[in-house]
Amino acid sequence: MLTARDVMTTKVVMIDGSATVAEAIEKIKTAKVRCLVVDRRSEDDAYGIITQRDICYNVLASDMDPADVHVHEIMSKPLVVVNKDLDIKYVARLMANMGLSRAPVIFDGKLQGIVSISDIVNAS
Repeated sequence: MLTARDVMTTKVVMIDGSATVAEAIEKIKTAKVRCLVVDRRSEDDAYGIITQRDICYNVLASDMDPADVHVHEIMSKPLVVVNKDLDIKYVARLMANMGLSRAPVIFDGKLQGIVSISDIVNAS
């Protein structure tokens, strides 16, 4: 049985919510990723996420200047997260039911990785 921990990507690229979308675009291009996890403001806060789709639909398609928009304005938060020991078939089912293409893996109170549809397909 493969679990979320077995297939997750541990190289998660983070960004601060106060960063501009222009900074997020640069970070996405440099790191060659499709999303950035938005760091928590405090231990009690939830993580957020900003994706290429968020940038395209909420900023570029609206003809807004990415340098004038902050990550916290367009990010998704709170996130649906998965347990590290959850079987990937249940991770896949959760993602399908929620319309997600990725889900962060949280354990020991911290972000430990992220599972994407590609991770699940590649592990199958």
